[in-house]
Amino acid sequence: IAPAQLEQTQDAYASALAQRDSALAQMALATDHLRYATLTADRDGVITSEDADTGQNVQAAQAIYHLDWTGDVDIVCDVPERALNSLTVGSTARVSLPALPEKTFEARVREVSPAADSQSRTWRVKLTLAAPSPEVHLGMTANVTFDAEGNAAAGHPFTLPVTALFHRGEDPAVWVVRTGSDTLELRPVAVQRYDERTVSIGSGLHEGDRVMVQGVHAVSAGQHVQVVPPLHPEDFPS
Repeated sequence: IAPAQLEQTQDAYASALAQRDSALAQMALATDHLRYATLTADRDGVITSEDADTGQNVQAAQAIYHLDWTGDVDIVCDVPERALNSLTVGSTARVSLPALPEKTFEARVREVSPAADSQSRTWRVKLTLAAPSPEVHLGMTANVTFDAEGNAAAGHPFTLPVTALFHRGEDPAVWVVRTGSDTLELRPVAVQRYDERTVSIGSGLHEGDRVMVQGVHAVSAGQHVQVVPPLHPEDFPS
């Protein structure tokens, strides 16, 4: 063929290749847009709410659906400040459901909110049911009773003078005389309430413990002390 016809054919071929590459790029872009519009959950669960309408333009990272994962069942409750110090992750509780009045479920504290709600001044606590039954459904109302033996808040607090309180780092503690000896040991405690002159100890002490109430910053572990017996009214002269 003539050189001019050859050049014309080569130009047409190059133009066709460019159109093909442009079509492939447009297809890739359309595929990305289609993938962006396809929502795939990373876990099994139940959709509990729809936060966007059909045809609505949404922003990046905007929530479209809320998904509750299948598996563990959580109970959410709010506790007052007086019970906060006694609740730790792993604390046990008993849960009853008005819808299932004949059943009681065991639960453990999974999370305690680090800050109080600005309106109610309560702390959000999340518990996980140990063995939920198929009758337990999302949205049910629950009554939570924290374990009286396993949690510090349910026991009877011990009231001590504020001068008895010592701190090991940031954790409260008291000096206790070891049973059967006259030496001191530092025992961590959980303070349930601070009053003007006293503190209420929720856990860490037991009946019969002998606690040092004065000079707690001038002693050390293993130091020998002399136990002062309690005074009775008959010990004072009339």
